[in-house]
Amino acid sequence: MNIRTAAESLRARRVSSVEVTTAAIQRIDRHNAALKTFITVTPEQALQQARQADAELAAGQDRGPLHGIPVAVKDLFFTRGVRTTAGSRLYENFVPEVNAAVVDKLLAAGAVMLGKLNMHEMAYGITSDNPHYGAVANPWNVAHIPGGSSGGSGAATAVNMVYAAMGSDTGGSIRIPASFCGVVGLKPTYGRVSRYGALPLGYSLDHMGPLTRTVRDAALVLNAIAGHDRRDSTSSRRPVADFVPKDDASVRGLRIGYPRNFFFDRLDPEVESSVRAAIARAGSMGAVVKPVTVPDVAALNVVSRLILLAEASAVMEPFAGRRDQFGPDVLALFDQGRLVAATDYVQAQRLRRQLRDEFNRLWNEVDCLATPTTPNTAPRIGDTTVQLGGQEENVRLAATRLVRGINTLGLPALSIPCGLSTSGLPIGLQIVGPAFEEARILRVGAALEDAGVGIPPCPLA
Repeated sequence: MNIRTAAESLRARRVSSVEVTTAAIQRIDRHNAALKTFITVTPEQALQQARQADAELAAGQDRGPLHGIPVAVKDLFFTRGVRTTAGSRLYENFVPEVNAAVVDKLLAAGAVMLGKLNMHEMAYGITSDNPHYGAVANPWNVAHIPGGSSGGSGAATAVNMVYAAMGSDTGGSIRIPASFCGVVGLKPTYGRVSRYGALPLGYSLDHMGPLTRTVRDAALVLNAIAGHDRRDSTSSRRPVADFVPKDDASVRGLRIGYPRNFFFDRLDPEVESSVRAAIARAGSMGAVVKPVTVPDVAALNVVSRLILLAEASAVMEPFAGRRDQFGPDVLALFDQGRLVAATDYVQAQRLRRQLRDEFNRLWNEVDCLATPTTPNTAPRIGDTTVQLGGQEENVRLAATRLVRGINTLGLPALSIPCGLSTSGLPIGLQIVGPAFEEARILRVGAALEDAGVGIPPCPLA
């Protein structure tokens, strides 16, 4: 079941929240030892919340479609009374006294909180090969990574441990695990969802968003978590509408651009074939599919990496004397960031504004862009390089190549499954829209999903 069907079943009394939650806990018990998706599970709290949801629904108190639905959050979101580790030894005993904004909003919507999901240490990486809490495995093939840094969120959603999971995305960390695990991942516009109570990585790059089984489920979660928050200085005051696409969602007349430069360079052939087929499907459904030339994304990626190096090192500076508590890959990035000159950071921010203006002009030509999410399917755990287009490429740089710049622009982006490789690993399609046009990209994703673009359930689901 997805959120919509589970919500209908709860209201029809065909199932109770306690039964749905118990089934989710049983799935966690069955698979977590192998997949390492959760760092902390809270079954007693979840069952208490489920009992409350059942009582409220029986009394006619309906908080909306998430009422009684089991969810979980990446372990960088504050949870009152439950430890928040950020996948790090630095925070292994940190128990917040408040909830993150999105946690409060999910609880207010009646969601049942199952616990805290494993992740790449400090959210600074794309493998979720965590040296402290175990390497998260991809449920489609446990020898492969789930992507990161929200790897536990992607894997738990794919294997039906949860109906939705919260992730964070600084350089692709929602969309990469969505692509590798075959689920839907939504990175909203910067400022659309409050960052309050989420341990930061890149102050000007962090985005909070959901991973779900369907596009409409992602929209339902966005409905619950979006909106202005005075505690987050970057939180937008833009009005929040109903983001859920209609049942007859259509792309007819929409101008969908596919980049003739950069985004289709050096791809796994099966990724390119599946993504182009999904774009062609949109054209057959009445969309105006047209090639476009995008601004210099290679330069944008350089800007993105430099900004993140500096901002992440600023976040981690208070822990500079505790080097033995960092994993080696995160420590290396921390050290690199401390070498970034202030003048380089300022110049990167200037170029960032220039490239953002250039991208904004692109929306005069098209309503959204369609690209691959990642250039390859999930690498094996421990792999450091991947072969693409006859070139050997660093796994981290390859996985973030098509998604990282979108964070720097602050634009909304959606990843949906669009096929399986011959080895049985998922392939992702990325849909990018203008700022605050989440409803538009969700409509495109839902229309394609309704038309059969997608993949079968994960074998472990």
